[in-house]
Amino acid sequence: MIRELQEGLFAGGSAEEMINSLFEKIRRSRLNAYNHIAEDQALERAREFDRAPWEGRLAGVPIAIKSSISTKGIETNCSSRILSGYIPPYDAHVIERLKEEGAIIIGKTNMDEFAMGTSTETSYFGPTKNPWDLDRVPGGSSGGSAAAVAAGEAPASLGSDTGGSIRCPASFCGIVGLKPTYGLVSRYGLVSYANSLEQIGPLTANVEDAALMMEAISGHDPRDSTSVKSEGGYLSGLYGGVEGLTFGVPEEYFGEGVDPLVEEAVWDAISKLEELGASWKMVSLPHTKYALAAYYIIAMSEASSNLARFDGLRYGLRLGADQDWHTTFSEIRAAGFGPEVKRRVLLGTYALSAGYYGRYYLKALKVRTLIKQDFERALSAGGADLLVTPTMPFPAFKIGERIEDPLSLYMADVFTVPINLAGVPAISVPCGFADGLPIGLQIIGRHFDEAAVLRAAEAYEDATPYHEAVPKEVI
Repeated sequence: MIRELQEGLFAGGSAEEMINSLFEKIRRSRLNAYNHIAEDQALERAREFDRAPWEGRLAGVPIAIKSSISTKGIETNCSSRILSGYIPPYDAHVIERLKEEGAIIIGKTNMDEFAMGTSTETSYFGPTKNPWDLDRVPGGSSGGSAAAVAAGEAPASLGSDTGGSIRCPASFCGIVGLKPTYGLVSRYGLVSYANSLEQIGPLTANVEDAALMMEAISGHDPRDSTSVKSEGGYLSGLYGGVEGLTFGVPEEYFGEGVDPLVEEAVWDAISKLEELGASWKMVSLPHTKYALAAYYIIAMSEASSNLARFDGLRYGLRLGADQDWHTTFSEIRAAGFGPEVKRRVLLGTYALSAGYYGRYYLKALKVRTLIKQDFERALSAGGADLLVTPTMPFPAFKIGERIEDPLSLYMADVFTVPINLAGVPAISVPCGFADGLPIGLQIIGRHFDEAAVLRAAEAYEDATPYHEAVPKEVI
């Protein structure tokens, strides 16, 4: 999609007209995919492009940005009341890179508050709707970013993935979503939920666009101590196919709790990969059953620390007349945070408290090491080159169906959180439908082997029609 869009622009098309058309579509939309539109900034940049087109991998391309990624001069509220109206004075590293490559930032997408959720229902600005069925969730926490791309309200977007927050909405909305290896994309400018788990990544209409976005945003950033150098090359090796590759199929990712239609679609995808020249074998990730518990202890503990900075005293929400510091601090946070954020901060604070740190947080870190070792064994020499699993155990559920049952929502992440604990890359690509709702196939690779993950995803996408399907909201 990005390549065709650019060809139109450089053949004499108007970037300003394209941006105006997108904004008109967004204004008519029933999805609530955006919580802020950067109309003035985007149109000015489009006019500059029309006057003198610039070069760059993403020259003239409109990009939507998750509302937890800092954008200079554009509201970045994390879909939370406590940050409503906050306008950052600086760009995140990924935004700097997008601008250097010629992209046009068109707005900030809706999300679960502070990225805490699986459905985009915890947003202060109301839930985003799934373009395939307006009664269903788009997934989360990057639900707005995924819904916007699926509905044609943006050619591509950025999200962040802490425990599946890119891959889940990609699966539910029938698009491509890539969670890079931890450290491959700088987190500078990402409002942190859980530092050791989260990564920024692309949501796109096809695999080629995801590879192009990765070329643009990956690479070393001295402002992020976890950032590493990137060799790139995601586009150059994209069309190498899968012949000779061995795909591992983790036995723990099938069976109880998985929708039979999802399981059938994923096995059909494995058969298709076999037709394309690959082979597959069953593998085991034995500590998967502990992944959810370890993940939520670690993520909530890190959240309790990260969110301590949001007190309304320096920026963000401010209520009436100040009282003593403790009362003012407490009242601002009580009014500014939603129920899910409060729940996770409280549980994280408890897990880190004296007498419980060793019992919960330290034990979770040890389990994380075991999970990482599971992936290293499964993807070692003589094992599998890549792993394939369902992205989500079921298709998109109805809005309101699970929001009152937090444990049910947490369980939905069962196939995505192990990847974040291990720090490996994973992509979700459409692989079928269940009762008219998209199903995602998850392809997992070795650390920093995004090239292989993207190549396998492209080969599968090229051999199947699922990425070409159009949501009901677009028809």
